[in-house]
Amino acid sequence: MIEIRNLVKTFGRRVVLRGVNLTIQEGEFVTLMGANGAGKTTLMHIVANLSKPTAGDVFINGFRLADAASQLRRYIGLVSHKTLLYDDLTAAQNLRFYARMYDVPQAEERIETVLRQVGLWGRQHDPVRTYSRGMQQRLAIARAILHNPPILLLDEPDTGLDQHASDMLGKLLHAVGVSQRTILMTTHNLERGLSLGNRVVILAKGKIAYDARREAVSVDELRQQYYRYVTAN
Repeated sequence: MIEIRNLVKTFGRRVVLRGVNLTIQEGEFVTLMGANGAGKTTLMHIVANLSKPTAGDVFINGFRLADAASQLRRYIGLVSHKTLLYDDLTAAQNLRFYARMYDVPQAEERIETVLRQVGLWGRQHDPVRTYSRGMQQRLAIARAILHNPPILLLDEPDTGLDQHASDMLGKLLHAVGVSQRTILMTTHNLERGLSLGNRVVILAKGKIAYDARREAVSVDELRQQYYRYVTAN
């Protein structure tokens, strides 16, 4: 579903990605880990077509992203550090705006469905500025799945959440049909990343340094590998 080939990204003289190669099969949940500044968000933004690579290619469902960017955006839902919501609009108004952008059929029914999935039905007429950080992140997930994309990109979705809200994240992702989508998620929480994903990847020094299936690695082993490739460097 996602194929990243020899991806390079530079900002001036600073090289962030140094020939990243990564293939994610349809239905896989891949957790991407790495230190701050390792290039995780840069990689996510390139896959989401929010940034252009300096070199290399991204393929979505077999199509080169650079050749069909506008069409392929419909394949992708993104939850990033920013919620991409309008504070003065209600939850329903925010989702209606995005429904128009994506030409979502039967928009009102779909809006109700996703708001119920994330537990915000009943608060749909309240302005987003009155929501807690956890509620805003739940609404951001509803926004990301509104057009029912087969690919979901989650860039540290637990950022800014308290412990209770973070613990609820896994249940929330399953509630919105995570098993029916291809997922790429970044996180600094090793335990959560291993429990949610069925594959874990470590990005270090601009390259993929470690790649393992969940059943082949324990939390202790992952912690050792993380220290080896990230903390020790």
